[in-house]
Amino acid sequence: MNVTIYLGANEGNDPALKTAVQELGSWIGESGNTLVYGGSRTGLMGELADSTLTAGGRVIGIEAQCFVDEDVQHEGLTELHVTPTMAERKAKMIELGDAFLAFPGGTGTLEEIAEVMSKVSLKQLDAPCILYNLNGYYDSLKALLEHMIAKGLSSGERQQGIYFAGNLSEIQEILGTTFKLTVNGRKVL
Repeated sequence: MNVTIYLGANEGNDPALKTAVQELGSWIGESGNTLVYGGSRTGLMGELADSTLTAGGRVIGIEAQCFVDEDVQHEGLTELHVTPTMAERKAKMIELGDAFLAFPGGTGTLEEIAEVMSKVSLKQLDAPCILYNLNGYYDSLKALLEHMIAKGLSSGERQQGIYFAGNLSEIQEILGTTFKLTVNGRKVL
């Protein structure tokens, strides 16, 4: 399966992030899945790509031209697609994904996963949307989604397909229980 992962091009200041992202990349590579991500060689993005490649996995990077102009693209990927705009980058990442995961990241990560969450809630995308809630990173977002339901502005049914996972084992469990035999013609877990 193609796992689209949104995360930062910065490393952050918590050593647990680097460890968890390397573990995630190793699992993707060792399990025969493909990583789809933003295409950068820097920060957590670079760590994820490198650990997936080291584990024998395929990595597809989708990089906007503005970042290629800054020379931050990863040159050692299985495939690197360069898009003219950020909007086209996001669309391509969604098009290629069978499952979507937001690792802890910044405003760009939040903006990208929010679009996926919206598509899942509107039933425009039939794929799991997982927020990697490492050490409670997305607790506030989880509370906000619950608040939306409490205020009658969303519903449990609307939010079906949006998951929070605290570790890699929980991610694997979600993917193992939510996937059908094939998605978009690709064999999955």
